[in-house]
Amino acid sequence: MDQEAKQKKFTPLQAKFKAESYCAYQERCQQEMRRKLSEWGVWGNDAEQILYHLISENFLNEERFAKAYAGGKFRTQHWGRTRIKRELKFREISEYCIKQAMKEIDEDDYMKVIEFEAEKKMAQSKLKLEWQKKQKVAQYLISRGFESDLVWTVLK
Repeated sequence: MDQEAKQKKFTPLQAKFKAESYCAYQERCQQEMRRKLSEWGVWGNDAEQILYHLISENFLNEERFAKAYAGGKFRTQHWGRTRIKRELKFREISEYCIKQAMKEIDEDDYMKVIEFEAEKKMAQSKLKLEWQKKQKVAQYLISRGFESDLVWTVLK
């Protein structure tokens, strides 16, 4: 049996109540909710009415989602600002909400995380030459979403 045959379809009213509990459990963005509604077999005008209800009842709030996402990814995953911004843009979050989310990341904490990750990676490196170690660490930190100028400032 394929995945679509297993997926249960809901009436718009059932989907509305299910969407409320889905959003109450964890912060969601509109894109996630649209995808979930389509998985539940709710499209078009019905889906838009459910989204309108979720927004008007404050179950869905893009700014709140962006702030929670940015803060969480920074604190738990140690992602840099560029990675967080990229992921939020992928989720179709507005520029305004992204700017508000970036304010959630304290500058001192941000620099401490870069230093911590750099020290950890330098200690793990088996390379002999110092410049090679720094190059590898910089490459790693930049791939984690940290700005290259800040990475090189920390490494010097």
